[in-house]
Amino acid sequence: MLIRLVRRHLAPHRAAVIAIVVLQLLQTLATLYLPTLNADIIDDGVVKADLGVIWSLGGLMLVMTVGQILCNIGAILLAARVAMSVGRQARAEVFGSVQRFSAREVNHFGAPSLITRSTNDVQQVQMIVLMSFTMLVTAPIMGIGGVVLALQQDVALSGLLLVVLPVLLVVIGLIVRRLVPLFRRGQTQLDRVNGVLREQIMGLSVIRAFVRERQEADRFDAANRDLTDTQLASGYLLALMFPSIMLVVNVATVGVLWFGAMRIDAGQMQIGALTAFLAYIMQILMAVMLAMFLFMMLPRAAVSAERIQEVLDAEPSVVSTPDAVDAAVLLGERSNGHVPDRQDGGLADGRPRARLTGALRFEHVGFRYPGAQRDVLSDISFTAEPGRTTAVIGSTGAGKTTLLSLIPRLLDATEGTITVGGHAITGLTLDSLRSGIGLVPQRAHLFSGTVASNLRLADPDATDEQLWAALRVSHAADFVTALPDGLASAVEPGGTNFSGGQRQRLCIARALVRRPGIYLFDDSFSALDYATDARVRSALVPWTRDAVVLVVAQRVNTIRYADSIIVLDEGAVVGTGTHEQLLAGCDTYREIVESQLSAEEAA
Repeated sequence: MLIRLVRRHLAPHRAAVIAIVVLQLLQTLATLYLPTLNADIIDDGVVKADLGVIWSLGGLMLVMTVGQILCNIGAILLAARVAMSVGRQARAEVFGSVQRFSAREVNHFGAPSLITRSTNDVQQVQMIVLMSFTMLVTAPIMGIGGVVLALQQDVALSGLLLVVLPVLLVVIGLIVRRLVPLFRRGQTQLDRVNGVLREQIMGLSVIRAFVRERQEADRFDAANRDLTDTQLASGYLLALMFPSIMLVVNVATVGVLWFGAMRIDAGQMQIGALTAFLAYIMQILMAVMLAMFLFMMLPRAAVSAERIQEVLDAEPSVVSTPDAVDAAVLLGERSNGHVPDRQDGGLADGRPRARLTGALRFEHVGFRYPGAQRDVLSDISFTAEPGRTTAVIGSTGAGKTTLLSLIPRLLDATEGTITVGGHAITGLTLDSLRSGIGLVPQRAHLFSGTVASNLRLADPDATDEQLWAALRVSHAADFVTALPDGLASAVEPGGTNFSGGQRQRLCIARALVRRPGIYLFDDSFSALDYATDARVRSALVPWTRDAVVLVVAQRVNTIRYADSIIVLDEGAVVGTGTHEQLLAGCDTYREIVESQLSAEEAA
């Protein structure tokens, strides 16, 4: 996985990679040649008292050292640039994949894991790319070159390498073998810590309200302790690795000096050759240490690459079919004459955004999550006509939000057909389908930026006057006008600087800005008081008079005046009609009404 991932992202940087390899090759060759020059200075200059040899060879050593430094700097700068670019591309790929995911894939991986994969895991891969450029080229050249040059200095003394290198490799191999499963476990536990922390931050008010601080602290402490134990186990092995290697290196140095001194005493070796040989032994062992350091990082990077590739290889369960048609072409209509140039407001290639027209029809639609024992929705059939309000009501868990999610294909129905204007929604491209729908989600969510930037998510080309018109319909104009900067007022992440009701009204205004052919309100009035709820619904009538309006609600007052009310119970339709008809003929609806309204109010 790691090689596959890195190779793909290095392809655009072929020239830079070649330059890095050449620069590293030159600086490594210079490093290898310096001990030989030093030996020549000692044997031919110092021993023979020849100042000319000392000056000439010393000058050559200085030139080669400067060249080595320059090549090393250039290689590291290029390596850092390429590695950071690889990290940027990998993060962009993960982000792009997540953007295409349906709710099913997001739930499968989990938000904390996706965040870890796009940050920590990408950083591990980025680091291994950088280390590879600085070590992977240097280590083999230095190791092989060191062996060749050590043999050139003294073949007999080089026999020590036959003992030292296998011992060093065995020590490193035993430690790295135990590190791999620890690194894999550590990444999984990091996901868990992120998940617990994210959940606790988002539910902080609930935790405090139920005085659960101690229990939640214990839960986080357990996850944190598991991660700490795993990281400590990895740290112990890493701490053991360096002393073990240094022990082998120091024993090798002592052996070289001992046997080298004996050969010098016997007249079989010169002093300069011994110093050069010692330098080459150190370079060989240094090459092995560099390789060891790389191999130490490799298991963690391999695990991270595997986790990244899992996200990249995950096929979205909701995609445009190969023969899908653009809604603008199929329906031949445009919305307000706008031609958005981004996916968040229209179609990515600049084509006009279609205004979906015609009735929305469910025909024997069912939905079941993979591996689930029962259907969430089963045999749902109804028609929502333009210019009429269709409401959906039911107990918690009846499948209301799931039903709404099927229309913009946030989830795909597992049975039956959903059509708009007589055309199956699966026959429309995802972008053109979704750009013709105005969705107000159950959880009102605003993004960091300004009020205007949040409203223009629906249509980037909307004018300020269009924004104010939408705000007036959603009864948000008053509090936006009261803000210091009006439309330019700042919005905190999640809209935390607004109340729940204000967030809902801004989300309603955002959907209105688009002027779509289908409006989906998923319990979008729950945070409004009854008076504001009634005023907003009254203002929506003329604005949505030519559109399909589908409202999901828990409150009977929100939907009692709808043209048609669909009652869901355990994923099935148990009643359809007006408020009066359902009161008379649907027991489930009557129970819901009686739990909320008095007999006089319900009448």
